[in-house]
Amino acid sequence: MSYRLEIQKTGSTPYVLIDEENGYMKFDGESYHENVIIFFKDVTDWLGAFLLTDFGVFIFECALKYFNSSTAKLLLNMLTNMDDSSQDGKKVIVNWIADEENDIIIECGEDFKEEMENLEFNLIIRCA
Repeated sequence: MSYRLEIQKTGSTPYVLIDEENGYMKFDGESYHENVIIFFKDVTDWLGAFLLTDFGVFIFECALKYFNSSTAKLLLNMLTNMDDSSQDGKKVIVNWIADEENDIIIECGEDFKEEMENLEFNLIIRCA
């Protein structure tokens, strides 16, 4: 049985969807929870285990409109783990989705993309 997790967004936490059967994870909204490590614990635990499996393709869509520095650090760690997994010949695709007027999120996506060496990182700019 495949793992599935869906968390609805709140004022300070994003919508989270993990669909293991389809190799898909999505974050949408804002993330400035007081303790992102606790909020994302199930997500990071699952991701760490999933990346060790023999999956075909994994897609991560990140459509965060705002996040704090703790979330940025968590995202970088997650992306680094995905990048390391791609080094082993696995297909990992990151779709970083930002609104055209959100310069900060676009810049963060560009910075993260520069750090990754193996995974496919798509910066998708949505027009208003």
